[in-house]
Amino acid sequence: MDRVSRFSQRVRVRHLHAFVATAQQGTLGRAALHLGITQPALSKTLNELEYLAGEPLLLRSSQGTELTASGTRFLHDAIRILDALNIVDQVMRPGSAPQPGPMHIGALPTAIVSVVAPVLAGLQQHYPGWRIQVSTLANDALLMAIKSGQMALGIGRMAEPVLMDGLNFELLYLETLRLVVAPHHPLLHAGVTLAEALSWPLILSPRGTVPRQNAESLMTSHGLRLPDGAVETLSTTLARRLTLSHGYVWLVPYGAVRDDLTSNQLRTLPLPSQGMAEAVGILTRQQHAPSPEQLQLVAALRQRVLDVPV
Repeated sequence: MDRVSRFSQRVRVRHLHAFVATAQQGTLGRAALHLGITQPALSKTLNELEYLAGEPLLLRSSQGTELTASGTRFLHDAIRILDALNIVDQVMRPGSAPQPGPMHIGALPTAIVSVVAPVLAGLQQHYPGWRIQVSTLANDALLMAIKSGQMALGIGRMAEPVLMDGLNFELLYLETLRLVVAPHHPLLHAGVTLAEALSWPLILSPRGTVPRQNAESLMTSHGLRLPDGAVETLSTTLARRLTLSHGYVWLVPYGAVRDDLTSNQLRTLPLPSQGMAEAVGILTRQQHAPSPEQLQLVAALRQRVLDVPV
């Protein structure tokens, strides 16, 4: 029996669940907890999978796990298989027909443009009858809405453990801050300093948000403080207009302006540091069976960040 035949005939769904959970959680301990099994049982299952694959899929260390090149390729296919099985499982259950009401989801303002909009456009083309309500919320409000059942899922940031209680988090991408300006802004010159940028009118996320906390940490690391007269808003429409038409400097998570930067509608200031990266991912309630539509949406979100990294 050749390796391909051995793999296709002997691989089991539990192997795929173990591998995907380990890749997404980043450590064997967290993955085992997520799956509800012991760490030795998880290690045994992963070893079986790598034997069937005929090559290593994960690199293990005291810091956690990391995918090999083969593991990265396999992760894409494993997620697709599990998504397909989940959808079939939901469809085959009695009373699993689509509900007439809309699916309500929430997302950070930074995720709406770069991730949610293209995903919804694609799904609406394939399923024109779908009804989806989308709300833009700050992270704390988003977490509460999902916990309370007001929303089926959200695209948000990993928060402190006490705020994440009762929620699942699946990493989609890491996001950093950018200081952006209009294409012909006077600050776009070699040698510009952070202090010089802060002397211009500034746009920030409101107090209490993760981007604001990261902005304050970035300033502290450079021995600076945020100016008192900044405009504080979650509205990307307002911030974009002030930046393009009125000379403002916008300190913003990359996802909110990725398309503008790619098309050169906005420019990133040539500064050495953009702050620490924040984990952004899919938030769902624990102990809650997803609908077929929700599973389709989750699969599309995963595919989006694989096809077009944020």
